[in-house]
Amino acid sequence: MAEIITMPKMSDTMTEGVVAEWLKKVGDPLKPGDGLIAEIETDKATMELDLDERMDLSNFKDCRILYIGLEKGKAVPVDSIIAIIGENGEAYEHLLSGGTPAKADAPATPEEPAAAKPEQSAPAVDTSNIKAEVIGMPKMSDTMMEGTLVAWLKKVGDTIKAGDALLAEVETDKATMEFDLDNFIDVTKYNPCTLLYIGLEEGKTVNVDDVIAIIGEPGADYQALLNGGKAAAAPATTTAAPAANNTPAPEAKVEEAAPVADADGRIKASPLAKALAKDKGINIAQVKGTGENGRVVKADVDNFVPAAAAPKPAEAPAKASGKPAVAAPVITAEESYEEFPLNQMRKTIARRLSESKFSAPEFYLTMEINMDKAMTARVSMNEISPVKISFNDMVMKAAAVALTKHPKVNSYWLGDKIRINHHVHIGMAVAVEDGLLVPVIRFANTKSLSQISAEAKDLGGKAKNKQLQPKDWEGNTFTVSNLGMFGIDEFTSIINQPESCILAVGGIKETVAVKNGQFYATNIMKVTLTCDHRTVDGATGAAFLQTFKQLLEDPIKLLV
Repeated sequence: MAEIITMPKMSDTMTEGVVAEWLKKVGDPLKPGDGLIAEIETDKATMELDLDERMDLSNFKDCRILYIGLEKGKAVPVDSIIAIIGENGEAYEHLLSGGTPAKADAPATPEEPAAAKPEQSAPAVDTSNIKAEVIGMPKMSDTMMEGTLVAWLKKVGDTIKAGDALLAEVETDKATMEFDLDNFIDVTKYNPCTLLYIGLEEGKTVNVDDVIAIIGEPGADYQALLNGGKAAAAPATTTAAPAANNTPAPEAKVEEAAPVADADGRIKASPLAKALAKDKGINIAQVKGTGENGRVVKADVDNFVPAAAAPKPAEAPAKASGKPAVAAPVITAEESYEEFPLNQMRKTIARRLSESKFSAPEFYLTMEINMDKAMTARVSMNEISPVKISFNDMVMKAAAVALTKHPKVNSYWLGDKIRINHHVHIGMAVAVEDGLLVPVIRFANTKSLSQISAEAKDLGGKAKNKQLQPKDWEGNTFTVSNLGMFGIDEFTSIINQPESCILAVGGIKETVAVKNGQFYATNIMKVTLTCDHRTVDGATGAAFLQTFKQLLEDPIKLLV
């Protein structure tokens, strides 16, 4: 009988393990004395997993590896399923679903009522000869966890050929991209390759690797693939209970008595009631009369409450001042709101920045930078530059140069190690309609201001038009976020992990300074460096900002 092999607990502190190497593959025989199946990396060492130490392999006539459920290099908690062994050809699928092989139902004893029969596991079906293949939601970015099917480019029955395998448009957390099967599988192995099944409606969202389609040769039994290699079970018959009649009884309408008018159409009211209503700003036609023949009297006006106004507690009468009382305005506004489902970009922003904010011990360093020389230098640069250089371009260049002198700021926190990056890839935060994207200017320290400016404009345009590709947003080692153009003087940013720092840049503001007792006008820009204290200490971050400040306050240094 097949048996599950779980991740063993190989040390007293071990909570998870990594398969460093599989020593057997699916189908390999296992014999007593030859039970080594894998090398397991624990929290202390890499050790061999020997089944001879855990079970008697001689209990099986022809023991084989039936299933391997963990890729090499992957980590899982202790006791998670990593493999299944058993007799050659034995069915094991029921073990993965937590079930057991079907058994005959035992008759209910007279003392107990018969329990409802559990649903039996469907018999396994051999799918190895089915000329079809399940297509899952592809992972199109390093941070993608789910995707939205924007549009299908093929329909069921369409032929898929090599070079013409665009299947769908998928919205990831970064952009809307085309799903080209040529990049994932060889469609020429099916003759002809056909779209057999579509399992996801346009506009719907599923997790990465969830089934979205099946391709293969016409007539292939793709239903068996959908059933996970099991024969379709007969559907359970259920009888719906009749719904209770919950239709509410019609509400009785409350009719307000119309004011009584005389033959000329005038409202019947006493002169005192009319004068009092006028003083209070009350429309006498709205007051229900309780006098003779429906006549409105003083008491009716005193007790009148407008239909839209809530009743108020009685108040002491105001002292007569000779001025008419001011009527309270009747508020007729209604509460309203609008809700929108989260798109993939917003979900990822929420997840990643929440993880960063609540896991990284952040601290903040703020510095003022005199931008007088930078403003003058920019005017001169733009006289000869083939593209217009912005202050943000100068900021990114200064940050890139400063990172080469302070490499600890240009680092990653990787949980069990720190990576110091010797290359400088500057992430440029760009606000888009759906959220925020961070395209990357690679090797920014080696590029001129004109090159940085041209690349920043190109990437910014692609970001706003949702045309970025994975190569455009992956690999940043440091991020710059600039809100100065929105009139923001100073702010803090959340680190884009695994980076160690992010620089928040405010606007350039003209202000008054004092030197040698004399007041003068100058231009100041505030920047705030957010640092992960696990990798960057205060002195390290401060030294980086000092170098950054020197470069912008004397921008000729950016050109050498």
